[in-house]
Amino acid sequence: MRITTLNVNGLRSAERKGFSDWLARAAPDVLCLQEVRADEESAGDLWRPAGWSVQWNPAEKKGYAGTAVWARAPEARFTVGNGHARGEAEGRAVGVHLPQLDVWSVYMPSGSSGPDRQAWKEEYMAHVAPWLDGLLRSGRPTLVCGDINIAHTKKDIKNATSNAKNSGFLPHERAWLDGLVARGWRDVFRELNPESQAYSWWSNRGNARANDVGWRIDHIWATPNVKVRAVSIERTAGLSDHAPVHADLEVG
Repeated sequence: MRITTLNVNGLRSAERKGFSDWLARAAPDVLCLQEVRADEESAGDLWRPAGWSVQWNPAEKKGYAGTAVWARAPEARFTVGNGHARGEAEGRAVGVHLPQLDVWSVYMPSGSSGPDRQAWKEEYMAHVAPWLDGLLRSGRPTLVCGDINIAHTKKDIKNATSNAKNSGFLPHERAWLDGLVARGWRDVFRELNPESQAYSWWSNRGNARANDVGWRIDHIWATPNVKVRAVSIERTAGLSDHAPVHADLEVG
């Protein structure tokens, strides 16, 4: 089973760059999308794609944020949101429940534009941590996928020293991820690629992508009872400023 996560930076923009053709090639069984910036009216045929069970969680504000999860499973059930009022208004989380496992698409706020945004990011982090603890306690095999907007270690960012005081690589943000690991969540990319210096997001400024000056902020986190065979970042997809991340699972 293949699980794929991608921040599309606007679904319509990604479609103009070949999203549908890429999807046919990538062939995920579950697709987690973030920053869809679309609703039923603007998404067109992509709102109900043939062959997929789909749940959207668009933001109330048009053209902003939003998540979705697509599953090639007619028996799929869905949960919209994770219980935070502002997070629900911005469409920050949506999950699919399959017989084998649960998969969540999560879009954490960015704090890079100023103190107010950083405060909102930290409010959402404070909500998400106990929510994730609850998913662990449930015992269900679970993946949480998405744009977390935090690079965890120096291996996950090109310029660690110069970014040490920037949102997305602040010490307390990295410690928040340390806490998830300590409580049982697995960063499966790092688990299976322990020495890789690979990134999933590049700024649109300064030829960052051409020079591979990036951050690994798109994550797939797994509970201990999920068997993951391989995890890869598809750097050349070219659909947005983020790259798709694929996890190939062993399921019974």
